[in-house]
Amino acid sequence: MPASFPQYVTEAITGPLPDPPGVKLKKEGLKAMHPVIFIPGIVTGGLELWEGKQCADGLFRKRLWGGTFGEVYKRPLCWVEHMSLDNETGLDPAGIRTRAVSGLVAADYFAPGYFVWAVLIANLAHIGYEEKNMYMAAYDWRLSFQNTEVRDQTLSRMKSNIELMVSTNGGKKAVIVPHSMGVLYFLHFMKWVEAPAPMGGGGGPDWCAKYIKAVMNIGGPFLGVPKAVAGLFSAEAKDVAVARAIAPGFLDTDIFRLQTLQHVMRMTRTWDSTMSMIPKGGDTIWGGLDWSPEQGYTCSGKKQKNNETRGEESESLVTKTKPVNYGRIISFGKDVAEAHLSEIKNIDFRGAVKGQSIPNNTCRDVWTEYHDMGIGGIKAIAEYKVYTADAVIDLLHYVAPKMMARGSSHFSYGIADDLDDPKYEHPRHWSNPLETKLPNAPEMEIYSLYGVGIPTERSYIYKLNQSPDSCIPFQIYTSAHEEDEDSCLKAGVYNVDGDETVPVLSAGFMCAKAWRGKTRFNPSGIKTYVREYNHSPPANLLEGRGTQSGAHVDIMGNFALIEDIMRVATGGNGSDLGDDQVHSGIFEWSERIDLKL
Repeated sequence: MPASFPQYVTEAITGPLPDPPGVKLKKEGLKAMHPVIFIPGIVTGGLELWEGKQCADGLFRKRLWGGTFGEVYKRPLCWVEHMSLDNETGLDPAGIRTRAVSGLVAADYFAPGYFVWAVLIANLAHIGYEEKNMYMAAYDWRLSFQNTEVRDQTLSRMKSNIELMVSTNGGKKAVIVPHSMGVLYFLHFMKWVEAPAPMGGGGGPDWCAKYIKAVMNIGGPFLGVPKAVAGLFSAEAKDVAVARAIAPGFLDTDIFRLQTLQHVMRMTRTWDSTMSMIPKGGDTIWGGLDWSPEQGYTCSGKKQKNNETRGEESESLVTKTKPVNYGRIISFGKDVAEAHLSEIKNIDFRGAVKGQSIPNNTCRDVWTEYHDMGIGGIKAIAEYKVYTADAVIDLLHYVAPKMMARGSSHFSYGIADDLDDPKYEHPRHWSNPLETKLPNAPEMEIYSLYGVGIPTERSYIYKLNQSPDSCIPFQIYTSAHEEDEDSCLKAGVYNVDGDETVPVLSAGFMCAKAWRGKTRFNPSGIKTYVREYNHSPPANLLEGRGTQSGAHVDIMGNFALIEDIMRVATGGNGSDLGDDQVHSGIFEWSERIDLKL
């Protein structure tokens, strides 16, 4: 079928398609100006093998991650071994070197036909961009941010590449475009590059002001994502949980010797980077047992009205939908998730005695830290009943002490009382925007660009997993479900507005409030903009993943977002784009957060 055929059919049905942003801006006479640096997120960048065990013969410089994933099916256990890091150091296991693919091909497509950066790259090419003024800062996204420098000198490379591109493009400052976890990685970089060597890059206090025009963050999990908690606690988020409920034994057994849940958990728990996305800011940001910033949100998008303005029509709407306690990130049982604060009786798990008596010995083949908890420890966790963002950190320390000990040396989840306290100079604080100051760069701009209008995981209902085959003792209780269209509870997950991965609160709060104007987190008053893109799914199959998507990865093909990035890259600024563009309750929700600015 000729490549133009789908377009021909679509145009016959719906009329001519709008010009892609690259074509549109070229007609306006815009040309490449500022060098553009892409920073991919977790899992979207390719990884290839440079050294391996005997089972990986013939795979030298072949992709283990990304591409066709052929090796997963051919030699699954060998693949898991080569994709895992050392459980003690978080670096390479002995005799294995898996490294990031370099160049634009590292993350233009994740798999054949599944674009990540390809659409943005193609549109920039229309106005004169090529490899000399576009650079993909690929890195091994499994490592903690500081370890990418320790092992691969990735931060040093990024620094020298930005300097080179600025000097070879007539001194025009760079526009940085990080996506997803790349947003946190670049926050870390901005602190690293100005910090003195050997811990930092030694660029001096004015490096960012000198080299960066704008940071255009796409789908940034600035304050973490609840999804990371479900992933680390039970190796599942919504999609895995549903599959597990449909075929209880299938994902928990090794029938096909395929990557079943505990292999996935063993592998992903060696990736320190996953701990960068644990929710930050505790109950102050995410809410407590009886409040949350998003209180009153309904999933149909209709707003619950205040008592005074409630008409008869909305009266029925509000009484039908139970208010959601989003601050309770994990509740054991639907009754606990909905209970009044006075009815919740926690039994503290922190002192519970762990033991070796886990019922299923076959689990020992695939070691996860649950084996060391014993039945007493597992019961104590369920009896604590409900966990807010503060308690979730303690919970993860209890169920996965080794993983969290490694993670805590690289990441931190609090809010700084005094940002001038020397302890915040340690690299573990650099990717937490609530424990660091932005650089002194008053002319720089920071954008938060993200999708809205898609139900996004915010809190979970759990149950103990009684299956005799299972090695993971907790699972999302998918039978907790409400059919009512306004209800946010679907298959054991309470949803809120977001891009399907990152809730609005995490993506928007820093640019909407904590960095807005001169604050203690933004002492030089860098201008910030919130640009939201309302999700509109593709109208038909021929549109592929759509040109107006707000979904976490598909937004990379969103024409409006691409146009915004291109206008800034060709010399524009936030006011040229029309300042903020907001569809969600982000400003209202941010006001409810009582944070010292």
